[in-house]
Amino acid sequence: MFARIASWAIRRRWWALAAWVLVLVAVSAAAQVVGARYHNDFSLPRTESQQALEALESDHPASAGATLQIVVKSSTPLSPTTLDPMLTQVRTLPHVAGVGEPVISQDKIIGYASVALDAQAQDVPAPDVRRIIDTAQSFGGNGLQVELGGDPVRGAEESSGGASEGIGLLAALVILVFLFGSLLAASLPIIIAVFAVGSAIGLVVLASHVATVADFTTPLMILVGLGVGIDYALLVFSRYRSELVAGVDRDRAVARALDTAGRTVFFAGCTVIVALLGLVVLGLGSLQGVAVAVALTVLVTMLAALTLLPALLAVFGKRFERRYSALAVEGGAVQPDARREGDAEGVARPSAGRRQRAEGDRWRRWSIAVQRRPVLAAVLPVVALLVLCAPLLDLRLGFADASTDPPSSTSRKAYDLISEGFGPGYNGPLIVVVEGPDSAATTAQQALSATPGVAAAFPGGPGTLVVIPATGPQSAETTELVTRLREDVLPGVGGATFLVGGSTAAVVDFADAVAARLPAFIGVVVGLSALLLLLVFRSLLIPLKAAVLNLLSVGAALGVITVVFQQGLLGEQPGPVEAYVPVMIFAIVFGLSMDYEVFLLARMHESWHSRPDPAAAITEGMATTGRVVTAAAAIMVVVFGAFLLSPDRMLRQFGLGLAAAVLLDAVVIRCLIVPAVMQLFGRRAWWLPAPLSRRLPAVALEHR
Repeated sequence: MFARIASWAIRRRWWALAAWVLVLVAVSAAAQVVGARYHNDFSLPRTESQQALEALESDHPASAGATLQIVVKSSTPLSPTTLDPMLTQVRTLPHVAGVGEPVISQDKIIGYASVALDAQAQDVPAPDVRRIIDTAQSFGGNGLQVELGGDPVRGAEESSGGASEGIGLLAALVILVFLFGSLLAASLPIIIAVFAVGSAIGLVVLASHVATVADFTTPLMILVGLGVGIDYALLVFSRYRSELVAGVDRDRAVARALDTAGRTVFFAGCTVIVALLGLVVLGLGSLQGVAVAVALTVLVTMLAALTLLPALLAVFGKRFERRYSALAVEGGAVQPDARREGDAEGVARPSAGRRQRAEGDRWRRWSIAVQRRPVLAAVLPVVALLVLCAPLLDLRLGFADASTDPPSSTSRKAYDLISEGFGPGYNGPLIVVVEGPDSAATTAQQALSATPGVAAAFPGGPGTLVVIPATGPQSAETTELVTRLREDVLPGVGGATFLVGGSTAAVVDFADAVAARLPAFIGVVVGLSALLLLLVFRSLLIPLKAAVLNLLSVGAALGVITVVFQQGLLGEQPGPVEAYVPVMIFAIVFGLSMDYEVFLLARMHESWHSRPDPAAAITEGMATTGRVVTAAAAIMVVVFGAFLLSPDRMLRQFGLGLAAAVLLDAVVIRCLIVPAVMQLFGRRAWWLPAPLSRRLPAVALEHR
């Protein structure tokens, strides 16, 4: 199949190029015309916070919408009348359902007023929220500071963004130029990534009008698409280059590259897609749309690597053939025809064949050194990875609140002012829905006020109580308070049913749901991946080894995230890890780890079939893939790492987690543990019981 795809792309190269250009232009133009309609949905059916929200929407719809806070700080004593002109104008704005009475701090310096909206934060258009922000802040000045906070404000604030994508692409281009010694060759993987990511983003923008797509989906698609796109194209192009070096003509080199590395790309891409689509069945609200969007990005990227790249190789084949033909010459002789693009006519260069053999020899020597001491090379890195995994024992999931926003944002300033004037708990009040008589609500209020960890409890809207925690929304103590209120305090109040809701409680429910469903998700993904490896390599030990090592790399990456973002290393604001980061990183990293695993083992398998010597197969596999895997990992690390420059905390977590996982996978696992463990396995690595071998279908990754 892959050879036929390559043959079609070579014969119809201009049609293939035109089709991709047409798709990119058409989808991008359509997306530009209709615009995006992103919508965050963190609802979780059957959770208590969701039941509380549904009860409010049914019985007291005026109290069910989102709220924001207008916070002021004055250089002179405040009074409620000071804010009346501003609040009167805010009441007339769209989506404003009501404005509460101003609350003034004891020192009369800081005050706030709650603004009730007529819908949830994700359902209020960002321009309307920004209009509220602009209207309120227009009353600032003359010693009066006006800031706004709350989920609607955080969602509407436009991030200043960063140059993350551009920096990542530039760094990738530099690495590719060093790898191939040619700007043209280096540009092809980047072209593939840009076409794939651009097309996928356009499709998701269109899909946002008929499905729930979170507003943070696009940057995540760019993050994954750039890394995966460059990686997949690099694997195919590297094999194409090796075939030219071996003296194969350019068209046949394309076919063989697609029939070998193309299978690896297909297998790795399908693994990522299956893992991501597995998130859909978890039923985690917005995470479903994000998972589908990122899976679509990987799918389009895989298709581009299998169809667009062969067409580009056919178009520029003559230039590549002239450049790499000298590499096929025996002994690495100097070839006058093997000039670099742009070299002076007739100037002979030393053959790159000598360089390639030298690089292969270096990796061969490294592999032999590892194979001489396999126990040491396996045990020490595994212990190091387990140490990095250790912080996972203290992992706390949640969502970042305004305390982790950029200090210059109005939401962060409002958060700090409320904490200063009233206490951190006022930034994340709990809403208790009371389904019963007023006497039960009064009794519950008294019980709540006497509960340790509660700063205040007072009546809210109809049928509700407002509970102010003594600690901030992200605090572990606040999470424990939610559990204690639900399990101990409120069940002791008879005569009514109580539901603890609000945004802080919803975060607790979402994090608990992710934690509860994560083991099953991991088990399904690992099981399916191991089954695929069993079919491909016809071995029992290789799938087991791959599963354990991939889990180690993911665990170590999540441990790094925990230390940096939860414990506040490297100057990060301490707080919980975003609840959906672990499952997304697991799905993506597990597929990427399989990418390198399959690429390396496929070359070992080829060598094993030609000469059944396990030690020689390991050495040859490392010699032929070490350079490419290292370059591919370096590219993905710089692309992912560039997102550490993003002002968005969630993107920084993704960038760090993916970069750390790929770095550990390529350097520690592929360079040390895999050759050491394969050496310890010996011939048993390729063993499969005969009865099982007869029943399994044959799936080959190498060209036959």
